[in-house]
Amino acid sequence: MSDQVEKKLTIDGSSFSIQRMRRYGFSSMPRPHSHTFYELYYLMEGERVYFINGNVHVAQQGDMVIVVPHDLHSTASSQVEQFERVLIHFTAEFLDEASRELLKLSPFRQSAVVRIPRKEQPEIERLLIQLVGECKEEQAFYDSYARHLLVGLLICLHRIDAVAPIPPQSNHPMHQKVSEITNYIQTNFRDTLTLEKLAQQYFISPAYLSRIFLRLTGFHISEYIRVIRIREAQKLLRTSRQKVHAIAETVGFEHVSHFNKTFKSVTGVSPLHYRKDHRY
Repeated sequence: MSDQVEKKLTIDGSSFSIQRMRRYGFSSMPRPHSHTFYELYYLMEGERVYFINGNVHVAQQGDMVIVVPHDLHSTASSQVEQFERVLIHFTAEFLDEASRELLKLSPFRQSAVVRIPRKEQPEIERLLIQLVGECKEEQAFYDSYARHLLVGLLICLHRIDAVAPIPPQSNHPMHQKVSEITNYIQTNFRDTLTLEKLAQQYFISPAYLSRIFLRLTGFHISEYIRVIRIREAQKLLRTSRQKVHAIAETVGFEHVSHFNKTFKSVTGVSPLHYRKDHRY
């Protein structure tokens, strides 16, 4: 069987997009990433492993994964390799001013997996299929109607989240172990961290830890440590007046030259350029 990947449909350039996809066999994102818009990932069939901000989640059929702007995330196959999903990206500006208030409410304040009760799944899927249809057909005022349908979807998710608890993270022991390790890295990124030290601390062989960490997160451990340090440096560049060399030391780099090179490799720009473009 061949994959069925429909065209990504957009409104107002990059303000809104929606895409339906069915895949067979193992697949994963090329790279973990973050972005400035909201992501809604509804799993119509199958199972996916989602890595969001240092935690491993297993999304099942009927789950809606919500990723808020700037949160680091990736997705990969679980043992159930076949899946079908609908993926929506939208900016806050795509919504009207009144509807943006929804984004201040749960479950849109932080990235999460919302388990949709079975009785609510048909309505969620109806809204998603209507959204795809409107964007495909582009009839009169389709953009306004698509916006209306998206708001309806957000309201449904808010109401469901108010009564349905967020499902626990994966109960697979290695999923939990990787979540523990990534959270440890996030807390202790200023220290000297290596694959060997982490493997010893968590009683796992370095080779196996390297392999499972890469599969679940999309990162090699050394790369994840660098990314966490650079993300902290980005925050300090945006919000503080510290000199670049002081920030480099604060986030765990011994030499500012190494920091500058790593920062540019992760972000694409120098620290000073980043500060100029993103200073609050």
